[in-house]
Amino acid sequence: MSQAGTSQFQEVIRQELEYSMKVELDKILATAPSNELEHAKKDLEGFKKLFHRFLQEKGPSVDWGKIQRPPEDSIQPYEKIKARGLPDNIASVLNKLVVVKLNGGLGTSMGCKGPKSLIGVRNENTFLDLTVQQIEHLNKSYNTDVPLVLMNSFNTDDDTKKILQKYSHSRVKIYTFNQSRYPRINKETLLPIAKDVSYSGENTECWYPPGHGDIYASFYNSGLLDNLIGEGKEYIFVSNIDNLGATVDLYILNHLMNPPNGKRCEFVMEVTNKTRADVKGGTLTQYENKLRLVEIAQVPKAHVDEFKSVSKFKIFNTNNLWIALSAIKRLQEKNAIDMEIIVNPKTLDGGLNVIQLETAVGAAIKSFENSLGINVPRSRFLPVKTTSDLLLVMSNLYSLNAGSLTMSEKREFPTVPLVKLGSSFTKVQDYLRRFESIPDMLELDHLTVSGDVTFGKNVSLKGTVIIIANHGDRIDIPAGALLENKIVSGNLRILDH
Repeated sequence: MSQAGTSQFQEVIRQELEYSMKVELDKILATAPSNELEHAKKDLEGFKKLFHRFLQEKGPSVDWGKIQRPPEDSIQPYEKIKARGLPDNIASVLNKLVVVKLNGGLGTSMGCKGPKSLIGVRNENTFLDLTVQQIEHLNKSYNTDVPLVLMNSFNTDDDTKKILQKYSHSRVKIYTFNQSRYPRINKETLLPIAKDVSYSGENTECWYPPGHGDIYASFYNSGLLDNLIGEGKEYIFVSNIDNLGATVDLYILNHLMNPPNGKRCEFVMEVTNKTRADVKGGTLTQYENKLRLVEIAQVPKAHVDEFKSVSKFKIFNTNNLWIALSAIKRLQEKNAIDMEIIVNPKTLDGGLNVIQLETAVGAAIKSFENSLGINVPRSRFLPVKTTSDLLLVMSNLYSLNAGSLTMSEKREFPTVPLVKLGSSFTKVQDYLRRFESIPDMLELDHLTVSGDVTFGKNVSLKGTVIIIANHGDRIDIPAGALLENKIVSGNLRILDH
């Protein structure tokens, strides 16, 4: 078949797939009750656009030959931004800010039901509690009115709204809006597996929130974007709610509002230096004269190792982003926000293979004018994705003040220990059961725990500690034990240490 013939044939297939999708989506929409119709229509329209783009794109979305290191001045060191100091009128600058937290995720990977933001992380405080405390502290200290906006998903909205009542007397206005709800599609037929719009019971698996890139359209469609612009707000600070390092930084905010060259940035991405643990993180590159976020999924297979190299791509995206509200409005109204599609394959409980089409919030950087990267200290990236992360933030490595965690001054070196807890610790309730109290970890470098292991009260861990209970064995670390540069294995119940 000639090349022209092949592309004609592919075009026919594409059109057939789009037509079949349209028919199926119309059927689903026809099942919507009148009070949900408008909402469902917007969601399915958005999905249709995404599906159309998915069919158009072929292969990796970046041409490796065009990727260049970003120019020196396009990624500024945080020290330089901080050195400018703060103006006397910092309160008026703060009053232009809105804090947005991405709150669409469930705690399932940590064995918890409900929104991840409601997991207790420190002294009974949840991610959401700490966020509210941080902003309340700002508003009280500077006599300002910085609101909190939560982007929920259909998975987290009900539970989050119930809990928000407890903050009704706090000095933070809290708003919510919902991410879109898109249909999962069968990997073979590329058609939705949902038969109607409901998403409860067995239908839950038919739908998904399409990644945080959906923030631009959802925020705009909710009407909240216009309301906040009407109140004189100018920038949003967006971050994942499980990143405990993502607090409002006054120096970065001042740099946005009072730029040294007089030209404001529309988009700032906080990046930080890669370590061996971050080799998969998205990196900022220069691509066709624009700053561009490149994720590992977009890299051609032959170049994946090069992408992971810490020497060539030294930084990665923390997903702490500062974005001008007026720019979101302008680009959204022109339909000009361009984000690469992430194809996320999933296998449902019954074994059915589906794909979900997603986008990432940071990928839009190339659509904004005058974008900037700021290379921030590692302390601004403290995500809690696993119970190993949870152990770090619950320990005496950190102290808690007004909702913010800071590395303890008693730790001699500023790096975080490497902690790997085995599968017996994956679920939060199992993890909590295995520690009678959180060990002293001030002098720990590396901890690996595998198998059926429990820790008594007031255990101290120093240097490198490796504890491995073989299958069928159990190891109990007794109360008050000090383990320094130790390997413990077998079924030792270490009673006398």
